[in-house]
Amino acid sequence: MTQPFGLGGRPLTPAPGAPTPELLVAKFRGHARRLFWSALVLIAVAGACGYLYGNLPAPLHDWMLLAAAGVIVLLLVVLPFLVWWGRVYTITTRRVLERRGVFAVRRRELAHVRGYTLKVKRGLLQRMWRAGTITLTNGIDEPLRLANIPSVELVHEVLVDQVEVNQILAHRDAQPLPPGVPPMPPPPTGPTAPLA
Repeated sequence: MTQPFGLGGRPLTPAPGAPTPELLVAKFRGHARRLFWSALVLIAVAGACGYLYGNLPAPLHDWMLLAAAGVIVLLLVVLPFLVWWGRVYTITTRRVLERRGVFAVRRRELAHVRGYTLKVKRGLLQRMWRAGTITLTNGIDEPLRLANIPSVELVHEVLVDQVEVNQILAHRDAQPLPPGVPPMPPPPTGPTAPLA
């Protein structure tokens, strides 16, 4: 957890009207079990190449074996790994972000303060691995789907907590300040580094 804690383990809240910094809560990828078949293919191709290299029948050459092995590894090992590695989910204290792609990156985000419904779907294999798919819907934008994520119960609790805290802070900040309390100065303007 990146937030400082106050009494009773509750995160400290900023003063009314004070700017709240955006803090990183969690950053994760989908469950790596989807790479199981890619690992098996890589082991099988390496074993077959080791066994057949130098032992091919007369019309075939070793370079043909290596070229076929390279194509199989590229299509069934490297591409699935890049698809898995290129999808990153980030939860901050203000929003949920999804980043897709390795070369052409697409980003989507959903703010906690607007509120959304959470739908958790878990199949039999996902339950065995404590994984699941969470769909976030705010009724306006296209649903944001966090597919096959590990520790789905923990991620669900974090998202519910962040929505609750953001809505409480937004409600509190919408209330007028008591008389005699000076308003907080606006936050400094300037370039800020976007979250990756």
